[in-house]
Amino acid sequence: MRELDFLNIINSKLSDNSLIGDDCAYLKEFGLFVTHDTLVEDVHFSMYTTSPYQLGIKAVNANLSDLASALAKPLYITVSISVPNTVKDLFVSELYRGINDVCSFYGIKVAGGDITSSDKIVISICALGKKVSDYLVSRSFAKKDYYIVTTGQLGNSSAGLYALMNFLYADDFLKKSHLEPQARVNEALELSKIMNSDIAGMDTSDGLIDSLYKIACASKHSIELDFNKIPVSSQLLEFSKQNNLDYKNFVLWGGEDFELVFALSEEIYEKLSDKFHLIGRVLNKDNNPSVYVNYSNSSQEITKSVFERNSFNHFKNSL
Repeated sequence: MRELDFLNIINSKLSDNSLIGDDCAYLKEFGLFVTHDTLVEDVHFSMYTTSPYQLGIKAVNANLSDLASALAKPLYITVSISVPNTVKDLFVSELYRGINDVCSFYGIKVAGGDITSSDKIVISICALGKKVSDYLVSRSFAKKDYYIVTTGQLGNSSAGLYALMNFLYADDFLKKSHLEPQARVNEALELSKIMNSDIAGMDTSDGLIDSLYKIACASKHSIELDFNKIPVSSQLLEFSKQNNLDYKNFVLWGGEDFELVFALSEEIYEKLSDKFHLIGRVLNKDNNPSVYVNYSNSSQEITKSVFERNSFNHFKNSL
């Protein structure tokens, strides 16, 4: 059973599912956004390639990335960990050193959590952020002719993971992109200051195509993507060339970059800094949304079947 199947069941069983659908829920009564993310050993990380310190950094940033996608200012987190009885005190110490370093950088407070035993290491974080814009972000807010923009390079994290799992040489930049990703909090706050309408957006934690396809479906529009405009690092290009790999797969389908992707008006885009990159646009509304990827001499349509075949699935993918 796939994640989307579970979500459909959950939605059908809740008497009020109005807060479900985006990576963050907006609690209007309190002016707060809330998100919750869980990392499971051998599904989202491996202790053979990740240090406890790096795990702490990544776990917090995964949640901050969701808050950033909603243009929320992060305030608090709660941390719950489940660990085997064989785990040493040093693991917990290093894990929380990583958590504290990220929280200190952004001025976030840890407001409790839970500790339990389990067969594998699980770290689950709930994050709360303050609404700082008069407008909202949702997957369903994309409109015809909106620009598609992203905050940075795509594919570095998945290439770093590929190198680690296959014992391949790769520039430390790629490995660090996977092991110590950074949420785009500052870019989100920049965008929040110039908003003059609701916009669509997500982070790219499950891949660029994953984000764009979900925005297309929620908004009931198709999206056109210009592949040549997507920021790609020289390190990714070199790694792919050396190992005879197609770098386009990392760029389009690789996850955990924690970049942000938005569909917004030309007026908003013109006010953004060069941290934001124009990579596509929203097409006419239709009844069968797709993502069209345009290359130099060809084009590919990402239909539902293509998406389901290539996107990350928590119930079939693991390290």
